[in-house]
Amino acid sequence: MASTVVAVGLTIDAAGFAGCYVLQAMKHVEPQVKQVFQSLPKSAFSSGKYRTGFEPTTTKQNAALILGVIPIAKEGKIRGTHQ
Repeated sequence: MASTVVAVGLTIDAAGFAGCYVLQAMKHVEPQVKQVFQSLPKSAFSSGKYRTGFEPTTTKQNAALILGVIPIAKEGKIRGTHQ
C-alpha cells in the first residue's frame, strides 16, 4: 500500500515537471507559431460560405441563407423549414 502511494506521488510529480517544461518550451516557440499563422491566407480558417457577421437585425437575405431557402420563398415554405 505504501509503495503504491509513493509510486502515485512520483508519477504526479513527474507529470507536474513535464507540464512545467512544456510551458517553458512554448514560450520560446510562441513567436514562430504566431508568424506561421499570420503567413497563412485568411481563407484557410473560414469556409467563406456566409460572410455576414453579427448585425443588430437579421435581413431577409441572411434569414434565407440560414434556413436554406431562396429569399423569395413563400411564407409556408419558410415556416416549414424553420420548424
